[in-house]
Amino acid sequence: MTDEPDPRADDPGGRPRTHSEAVGGQNKPDIDRENPDVSDLLTELAALEDAVDEDHEQQKVRQTIALVERMPSSRAFTRRVSKYTTRDIAESFVGSILISLPLLVEDGVYDIGDHFLAVTVVGVPMFLLANVAFIVFLSAGLMYYADFRDVDVQRILGIVPRRLLGVLVVSLVTATTLMTMWGRVEGWEDPWVAFARISVIWTAAAFGAALGDILPGESEGPDIRERIDSFTDAVGGDD
Repeated sequence: MTDEPDPRADDPGGRPRTHSEAVGGQNKPDIDRENPDVSDLLTELAALEDAVDEDHEQQKVRQTIALVERMPSSRAFTRRVSKYTTRDIAESFVGSILISLPLLVEDGVYDIGDHFLAVTVVGVPMFLLANVAFIVFLSAGLMYYADFRDVDVQRILGIVPRRLLGVLVVSLVTATTLMTMWGRVEGWEDPWVAFARISVIWTAAAFGAALGDILPGESEGPDIRERIDSFTDAVGGDD
């Protein structure tokens, strides 16, 4: 049986080690231990969340993190965004509509859509694919690199950032619905033409969705993951 590190054991300098240092010494958070602040506490709690194994323990740590983030003395109180809630989805929806609506009445959408399909390589519209990539990078840049907010990156299956995926899906559904409802897609006989025109609006909608999500700061209410867990427990019931 492998011995677990004792978080109470002192280091060579005589200082009691934190739990995160004891569990993963090679990944110790880089914090100021002489003058710690709330951000340092959040760093320690985030490391603790990764260290514990039981679901109920992780949930307790997340609840503690949420409580600390709402302390007025915390920088996270105004800038840090950790949770992803249904309210964030609603804010993305509103942001995507506000930015994309002015473009829906412009006939230039047709011209740009046709331009996306004009250049092909072995039948693949390269400009259209390039625009889709631009939408993804634009959304990711606004949320994670523009420094509007300190946004935690939480991934689905350890691969896809869930907030980025949410923004892209909400904005695409919004653009598709509005384009179809407003008669800007003349039938779906040619899906490439339809998608090319929708992607023009999707570009603006994704921009608005990303800003609508992160600019208001962290939303109130439980995280979507907690809602899913509660729903799963309710559906599963007791054996």
